[in-house]
Amino acid sequence: MTVNLTLLVVMGVLYAVGVYLLLERSLTRVLLGLMLLTNGTNLLILHAGGEAGSAPLYDASIAAENYSDPLPQALILTAIVISLAVTAFLLGMIYRSWVLGRRDEIQDDVEDRRVARQSSYDVESDADIPADTTEFDDVPPPRDPEESLEAPGVLGPRRGSNR
Repeated sequence: MTVNLTLLVVMGVLYAVGVYLLLERSLTRVLLGLMLLTNGTNLLILHAGGEAGSAPLYDASIAAENYSDPLPQALILTAIVISLAVTAFLLGMIYRSWVLGRRDEIQDDVEDRRVARQSSYDVESDADIPADTTEFDDVPPPRDPEESLEAPGVLGPRRGSNR
């Protein structure tokens, strides 16, 4: 199997530019970065499939190792469909953001700024907890001997009734 250096360089550039664009605050750039990442991944899957061979249709005169593997091509088709769906979803988000705010940049809101300012100390999970804090070792309260043990919703005999 020969390694095509050009294909590897193109994949590296697609991944690098895609990650850079994903880290931007503009939704359009995020969309473009995601599209570059999916195309780089498709090239990676295609490259991992090995050298091109004969069509994967059975013929008794062709040795088994001379066939091309159809699995990477099926995976690429699946990845194309998934990337199309994610692209449509992001386009919907971009359109909605543009309609509501006339911008496609993600802005910090008041709650984001408050969370960024607060300490990372959490009272519940970072506090010292005593060794024995279970509530299940307590003795259950005594039952009323006159209490009905019938199914819920079924009226049983009452005190002072004629039944």
